Amino acid sequence: MNTPSDAELGRAIAEFSQLRGRLFGIAYRMLGSVADAEDILQDVWVKWQSYDERDAVRDSTAFLVTMTTRLSINATQTARVRRETYVGPWLPEPVDTSADPSLGAERAAVLETAVLVVLEKLTPTERAAFVLREAFDYPYDEIAEILHMKQPAARKLVSRARQSIESDRHTPVDTTDQRRLLSAFLVAARAGDFDALETLFADDVASYSDGGGKVRNASRIPVFGRLRVAKYVTAFASHFWTGVTLDWVDANGRPSVLIRRDGAPIAWLTVGVAGDERIDRIFWVFNPAKLTRITQVVAARGDSTAE
Repeated sequence: MNTPSDAELGRAIAEFSQLRGRLFGIAYRMLGSVADAEDILQDVWVKWQSYDERDAVRDSTAFLVTMTTRLSINATQTARVRRETYVGPWLPEPVDTSADPSLGAERAAVLETAVLVVLEKLTPTERAAFVLREAFDYPYDEIAEILHMKQPAARKLVSRARQSIESDRHTPVDTTDQRRLLSAFLVAARAGDFDALETLFADDVASYSDGGGKVRNASRIPVFGRLRVAKYVTAFASHFWTGVTLDWVDANGRPSVLIRRDGAPIAWLTVGVAGDERIDRIFWVFNPAKLTRITQVVAARGDSTAE
């Protein structure tokens, strides 16, 4: 391996830095983990800065996007094996999107928690094709080249992924309505108001709690249905909400709250809202490993919006 000159290394750094947001956005959407996405970017950078034939690369953007996508596909396959033994529901790690609502993409698509959960059901290649098309607006010929397949096959992958998403997800409302309903949920949940909760919920509402087997408060199975979810939330109202502060944070392109007690994070919470303006999904992340980075964002912000 040839040692790059300072000028060559400088160009490599500039090209990588310019694309970093996009590369992270691809890896995060594929993996649902900030830490894993950062690992992918570190691997891409090491390979890029030491690549002997970098000067022969005609399109550095295509090269780096392809490398990131292929490494993410491999990592997704490995992660899927790990998640087979994950205790309880697996949810993506929340990522701050206050500074970059689209997280490096042409469109903010494929970023909401509800969508990332559905993407877990797709094959890694389907997921990659869908992410590249829906979030980054890549043409099918470029998707085919990145994934080493024919263009009709790429189109078929995206179409199949769209069908899976549409069949498993209601039409979402805008962020203003979503925040309003999350606020109403918090008021009713903290008061243990069963009737108010039942009114807020869609008939097929589902509550998912990700504790990774490390937190007692997290249900190890999803809770389904308006009555059952209302009973579930009411049951722990008297002790869970005592002494907590709620910090609003934009995560995954949607309003959410970080729940803390005595300054320490205990959960991150957001809701999905269907087109009829009823809550159809509740996502609780209790796993401490998934709260570290979003807590750092709230701490760095300084201007607490705690309630």
